[in-house]
Formats: sequence, structure tokens, C-alpha cells
Amino acid sequence: MNKRTLLRAAAAMLLLGAAAAGSVFFGALEGSVVSKAVEQPLGPDEMKRLAERGAYVAVAADCYACHTAKDGAAWAGGLPFETPFGTLHATNISPDKEFGIGGWTRAEFHRAVRDGIGKSGRHLYPAMPYASYREMSEEDVDAVYAYLMTREPMRVANRENELSFPFNIRQSLTFWNLVNLRREGFVPQPARSDVWNRGRYVVDALAHCGECHTPRNLLQGMEAGAYLKGAVIEGVEAPDITKEGLARMGFDPLTFAHFMKSGLSTQGSMTNQMFEVVHFSTQYMNEDDLRAMAAYLFDLDALPASPASPPPPAPVAVSPAVVTAARATYLNLCAGCHGSEGQGIPHVAIPLATNTSLRLASPRNFIRAVLHGLPAQRFPGLERMEAMPAFTELLDDKALADLTNWMRARWGGQSPNVAAEEVAKLR
Repeated sequence: MNKRTLLRAAAAMLLLGAAAAGSVFFGALEGSVVSKAVEQPLGPDEMKRLAERGAYVAVAADCYACHTAKDGAAWAGGLPFETPFGTLHATNISPDKEFGIGGWTRAEFHRAVRDGIGKSGRHLYPAMPYASYREMSEEDVDAVYAYLMTREPMRVANRENELSFPFNIRQSLTFWNLVNLRREGFVPQPARSDVWNRGRYVVDALAHCGECHTPRNLLQGMEAGAYLKGAVIEGVEAPDITKEGLARMGFDPLTFAHFMKSGLSTQGSMTNQMFEVVHFSTQYMNEDDLRAMAAYLFDLDALPASPASPPPPAPVAVSPAVVTAARATYLNLCAGCHGSEGQGIPHVAIPLATNTSLRLASPRNFIRAVLHGLPAQRFPGLERMEAMPAFTELLDDKALADLTNWMRARWGGQSPNVAAEEVAKLR
């Protein structure tokens, strides 16, 4: 093959590649899971009936927490999301006709929720979890649409996103969608029970647990091979919630279902983003759905009749010098609230002897809590926990590393391998 032939072949390959990239960019390969049936508008009576169901579905899908800014108008958006590519802001989904979705048709809403393509073909960024909502049923999406249309319109303009080039080009999301979107919606597994299948639907579609608890690849798509095995979100570890991960944290199915309802258990309390999930979403979910979530995550077709917590991890040996230094620190700073043996004080401080943060492979969440503290929190019902102060100024890196190693080895069964340098990085 001579040089001219090689150049022609290379040019042809470049043209084919450019044509293929252009086809993807302009949406030729985008698939939809939205049926033609939603082109038909819903009648007033049907909208009213669906809105009652939609109030529950919107809660289970945790829509309010993301689309309402702190101290902002309900459903009016504005909440910032920090990403590796810049800052995104949640949009107004109140029924305001100018800034919200008041002028959206049923079909446009479906395509936004399940395909990630909004009104006029405008692509949504996947901070809106359409990769998970893709599995929502047509009736549930209709229900949320009907419910949102009953909310008070909020004339609040959407905030501009602050993304670097080329991530500010929305049309480029055709490439992301091609790689990361499932080709179909939710498909029940006939070999599994109704409870297991319902749990899978709640976990994967409505509650979109994988969006936080599954690690991300370079393009911020969920890594299918590490499904629910944990990830770091805004500096906090969203732990492994596979069957093995939950057991390692000390949960059994029934205790876990109660934890999702109350936000409190002997394993600790919900903090950071998960506190908001309980506050805005899971505390209002019905018992059947909470139990179904537990059944699916523990891979059971039926739940046991009574709780049966897994055995605690065996303590790991720590050097006498670390024990002496760490126990003195614990008695001086921690025991007053958490008890001399880590048993906790009801309505004041959670137990540490059974705490999940000490059983995780990473010490990140425990160190972060000690350094920066935790706010006072009110949980469902009348339960509350007092604020935990920050100890940044009272503990140097070596002292906190010793405390971390001793507590994780004693109560978490973790090797005492946290170095002062690791504390310094997290500080």
C-alpha cells in the first residue's frame, strides 16, 4: 500500500469518525423509554386523582430537598451542587409558567424525568438523577406531574450554572447519555418475590440510592461494577450499602428499615446528606416500602419475623502507648456525652461502641465529625440529639490519629493504621 493510499484511508477514517461523533452529538443515537401514550394530555379528574398519589411519590423520590434552596421558596430551585466540572443549580419546578414547569406538557415532563431532555429539547445535567428515574413507571411520573401542578407557582428565576468549557455545552450530554443510560425502564425479575421487586424499584428508581452510594467514573457516570459499594460525596463517605456492607455496619433487615424511618439506631444517627433524606423523604415512606427496601438490599424474598443483629467485630490489638494516649483523650473529651464505655446517653449523644462510622473501612467520616462537629438534630417523633462540638483546636493530628486508631480497633474491628498525615489531609 503506497503513501497516497494510506493518506486516503486515514482521511476516510477521520471523516467516518467525525460523522459518527456528529451523529451522537446531534442526538441520532439517543434512545427514549417514554411511550407515545403520554402525548395525550391528562384530564382534570385524572390529574386530581393522580395528584393524591403524587404527593407520596414525590416524597419517596426526594424531589423537594433538591429543588428547594436553604431558606428559599418551595419548589423554586436554586440549591447549588458542587461537581468536578463546576457548580450546578437546581431548577424551579413549581407550576410557574415563566420560570417553572407550568407551561410543560405531560410528555415534556416525562422526557425530562426519564430521558434527561427538558422542554424544547434542552438537555438536563445528570445531577438531576434521570439515570435512576429512567426506571420510574409511567403512572408514577404522571402522579408527580399532577402533584407538582397543584403547588403554588413561585416566580423565582433560575440561577445560572457555573460550568467550565466544554461542560457548559448541554448538547454534549448526548455522549454521556449514550454511555450511561439504560436502554429500558424497570423490568421486574419473575424469579424474585413481589417484595424484592418492589424494593428494587424503590431503591433504584424512586429513592435513587445508587446516585450517592455507587462510585463514579471520570465522566461522573455510576460504575455498574461497583453498584452500591460506597462513594465520597462532598467530602463525606456514603457507605457501602450492599448486603455485606450493611451487615458490616451492624444492621439486620428490620433494624435497617426502622433506621430509614427514624434516623436513629444503636448504629448511630443519620448525618450530613442522609439526615436530609430522612427529614424530607424516608420518614414519610410507608412501612411496606421501607421493608421492601430492606428486603432488596439484603437480597431476601421475605423479611425475618424478628431482628437478629450480626455479631460485633472482634477488637484488634493496639500498642500500649496508643491505648494510654487515646483513652486519656477519650475520657477528657468524649466520655462526658458518649459514656466511659461508649454506651451513649439517650436524647443527648449516640453510642460509639456500636457506631457504624468506626466499622467503615475508611476513617474519613469519624475524623470529619471529630474535627468539625455535628449540629443538634431533631428526628422524627420527639427524638433529638445534642450538638457535637468541633475539636479542631483541641486535638493535633497525632492525638486524633491515636484516638481514631484506638476507637476503630476497639469497637470497629479495624486495623490501627491511620497516620497523622491522613488526619492532616482531612483537616
